[in-house]
Amino acid sequence: MKIVIAGAGYVGMSLAVLLSQKHEVTVVDAEPSKVRQINSGKPPIKDLDIERYFVERELNLTAVGEGEGEEAAYREADFAIIATPTDYDAEKNYFDTSLVEQVAEKVLRLSKNAVIVIKSTVPVGYTDRLCRRLGAGRILFSPEFLREGRGLRDNLYPSRIIVGLPRNNQDAAADAGAFAKLLQEGALKEDVPVILTGASEAEAVKLFANTYLALRISFFNELDTYAELRGLDAKQMIEGVCLDPRIGNYYNNPSFGYGGYCLPKDTKQLLANYGDVPENIIGAIVDANRTRKDFVAEQIFKKAGWEPADKNMKGHITAGIYRLTMKTHSDNFRNSSVIGIIKRLKQKGIKIIIYEPGLKEGMFMGCERIESLQEFKDRCDIIITNRQSEELLDCREKVYTRDIYGRDE
Repeated sequence: MKIVIAGAGYVGMSLAVLLSQKHEVTVVDAEPSKVRQINSGKPPIKDLDIERYFVERELNLTAVGEGEGEEAAYREADFAIIATPTDYDAEKNYFDTSLVEQVAEKVLRLSKNAVIVIKSTVPVGYTDRLCRRLGAGRILFSPEFLREGRGLRDNLYPSRIIVGLPRNNQDAAADAGAFAKLLQEGALKEDVPVILTGASEAEAVKLFANTYLALRISFFNELDTYAELRGLDAKQMIEGVCLDPRIGNYYNNPSFGYGGYCLPKDTKQLLANYGDVPENIIGAIVDANRTRKDFVAEQIFKKAGWEPADKNMKGHITAGIYRLTMKTHSDNFRNSSVIGIIKRLKQKGIKIIIYEPGLKEGMFMGCERIESLQEFKDRCDIIITNRQSEELLDCREKVYTRDIYGRDE
């Protein structure tokens, strides 16, 4: 079977590796550097499992840029999977779905047979609206549930496979079943639950699932806030709460707030989808993340010796940000929770330096990047890290973190 995947990001590449074990896969991406990397046998993203599969497995995988190669791939495709970014537009209060639409229109123009599968996160009702606007019924929506840096592993061992059909088009059920079977074939996990549902229901599952994870993160962050202000042991409290089997010991490690590719934008999009639907919890989750960052910034001020009477700390304190990435095996800086902390510290005039080996530029958000870890440690009055690291053990008296368990989640 011939499969084309639009987008060489985390979602696109994890699917490309999964499916190219048994099928002919072509990845389309607008960035020439990503196309060159894939065709030279190197993944363009950081994912240890993807890197290993590139080396150890025989993958039927190529990449093309926009142009003739792309058009030829779409003409011959059985499935065209769209995994392009849909960033949240704060002004429009809506996902930017323009790239999804561009690809869908192109596929429909070039091919009469290719089934389009949207993997990009979209608002509830989007797939049905797109089908009506384009006069097409062969567009499916299949949500992904991948962790950054572990995308391939989560596709190899999926918790469930969900494929959504356009409303009033049961003829698409065969295509949906065929796509679900492709994902099952590539997985190592057996007996993966498969749900074929309406496209809008599938879109809602994605947003509600991620918003629940954001809720859980926010809950344990607020527990941690309470413990820190009351002088209590947050770890003992969390362990006592999570031994309840109804609650469970996961997604409970305090942090500077939820962040990354999905949770911030998905929670805001879900809130926007509510419109005139009564709600309290969804809006509170969005607000809680902002409150947590405000609290963390205030605690950093206190640790650094700032007093409320001080109007400006400019020139007096140097704060170091140790790593911008959200997770250990991720190279994503976008929407990292520490970005909000940097903004709040800069507003107080604190000088900030950054240690981030994955950052190539000399400056980030107007802050100097330090290449030498030892120089970074020496220059900092306080070191701020979302997650603990053995590299900071020799200067732990300077470190501010809320990480209890030394793990990402």
